[in-house]
Amino acid sequence: MIDGMEVLKAFQPHRGNALVTHSGTTGRRWGEVSTNENRDLRLESSMGQTTSAAFGLALGMPDEKVVIFDSEGSLLMNLGVLASVAGKAPKNFFHFLLDNECYATTGGQPVPNAQGIDYAGMAKSAGYASTHHFDDLEDFVMSIEQIMQEEGPVFISVKIEAEVQNLPMALRQRSGGRSRTETIQDFQKEMGIPAP
Repeated sequence: MIDGMEVLKAFQPHRGNALVTHSGTTGRRWGEVSTNENRDLRLESSMGQTTSAAFGLALGMPDEKVVIFDSEGSLLMNLGVLASVAGKAPKNFFHFLLDNECYATTGGQPVPNAQGIDYAGMAKSAGYASTHHFDDLEDFVMSIEQIMQEEGPVFISVKIEAEVQNLPMALRQRSGGRSRTETIQDFQKEMGIPAP
């Protein structure tokens, strides 16, 4: 398994101008790596819905690359989204799945059938244009530049180490950064979308 932060760091130089969102424990750390926060959409506490939100963004902004760092726990709550993405086939959609085999945010409970599920195989069978799986950082680093040039929808499954959090939610140190409202306002300004 790979350190999730190393995956984010390896991706950053190949981001270009892509819009990026995330879910899961490791995905929340994207802000520590990002160099263009106005093109980052923070959708924390949206477990099971972030992929659909990113998919909608890709459909609504076909000239923008859209990247999601998803978690397997979140994807399992809404597996139907794989068929929806494949059916609409947005060429600008890059779906990274950071798979740590557990629900790290809620204490590390194992995800059902964690070691037996082939998420990239599921995405391929659903109809994604391209799918990849990595459990070695060097292989990921050597491949990411080419992957980001592919025509979507692209699915990239990466086995990562779990960052289990056991403290009750109210006692956890909050990551800094912008609120959801600030994120939306900054995004609207960046994209030239008039505020209502």
